[in-house]
Amino acid sequence: MDNALTVESAISLFLLLIQIPATAILLSRLLKGPRRHPPIEPQQPTPELLGSVSVVVPTLNEVLRISPLLAGLSRQSYEVREIIVVDSKSQDGTPDLVKAAQQQDPRFRLMTDDPLPSGWVGRPWALHNGFLHSSEDSQWFMGLDADIQPHPGLIAGLVKTAEAQGYDLVSLSPQFILKYPGECWLQPALLMTLLYRFDPAGINTEQPERVMANGQCFLCRRSVLATVGGYTSARSSFCDDVTLARNIAAQGFKVGFLDGAKVLKVRMYEGAMETWKEWGRSLDLKDASSPAQIWGDLWLLFAVQGLPLVIVLAYLFSPLPLFPSSPLLLLLGLNLFLLLIRFAMLLAIAPSYDRKSVKGGWLFWLSPLADPLAVLRIFLSAFRTPREWRGRKYSAE
Repeated sequence: MDNALTVESAISLFLLLIQIPATAILLSRLLKGPRRHPPIEPQQPTPELLGSVSVVVPTLNEVLRISPLLAGLSRQSYEVREIIVVDSKSQDGTPDLVKAAQQQDPRFRLMTDDPLPSGWVGRPWALHNGFLHSSEDSQWFMGLDADIQPHPGLIAGLVKTAEAQGYDLVSLSPQFILKYPGECWLQPALLMTLLYRFDPAGINTEQPERVMANGQCFLCRRSVLATVGGYTSARSSFCDDVTLARNIAAQGFKVGFLDGAKVLKVRMYEGAMETWKEWGRSLDLKDASSPAQIWGDLWLLFAVQGLPLVIVLAYLFSPLPLFPSSPLLLLLGLNLFLLLIRFAMLLAIAPSYDRKSVKGGWLFWLSPLADPLAVLRIFLSAFRTPREWRGRKYSAE
């Protein structure tokens, strides 16, 4: 019995040493929440914004999901000078949809990017081409993904906020559209891996290497983007948005990441399997991080998101000792506290999801049960370099 208690205490102390510092870091980030900038609101443009924004949309076989974006962009007002769709030789009719939109709105322009050079990833290459062909008279460059569904007043609201707050670059977190049970359970757990690692949206992060960004809706002063050579510094990154934002922040420019749930929605992937494969392999952000950052983030996620459920379940379903040791009781209390935080975070992010048409929407509230799986996905992604993305294959070099 004494030997069993000694082993139990040793294991408990070891886990506490892993979890307590990580919990302190997590709390230091979450406690910044009350100071965050409120969500962006849609706004009407004012005359000084006339023709101030060039929008660039990279596309590759997006025919099934680009229509809401094209319609939403047409509803933006006179602050938008041009909308350049840079297509990478889609084979599914995407260019035809853009040409049809152009007949209704002359601000649309379709171009095909040059063959992908060695060392470039497709998305930053398309965005870079769009930047080079955009009007130098625009004050702002905006990159939007084809799966975005913008509300009227998105661009005016974002530009006005950027100018009022003095941002040189600002991106938005969207409202996610969920449709199927599996993704309703898995996607929030994957999103939580980002929320645990970084400051809340709306907090100005002072350390460039900890800056967060989302290329789905990415606004940058044209002069700043020209200063850093467009997307060249993120040419080989599979998380080019974060890589570019951190490079720009490192040069002293003000970079922001704000809550955009009231101004844009996104339907990213169809079902849990596609979410696991496509989104999961970019969430590690290894292309924008040093090895020390990657290992630090993996430790934090393992400690505060991966372990709590496992430890609590192990305690509940293992033979209970008659007199649990103090370290074991402390360990159990800490992990129950972490689970409480996790469910509180679920309530906090609920407005970031559109679950009106979802089947099995109740699974959203069970997403903490997917946390160990989500953390495993980040570990798998952190040690693998993508070889295929959006239908493009990349060499191992």
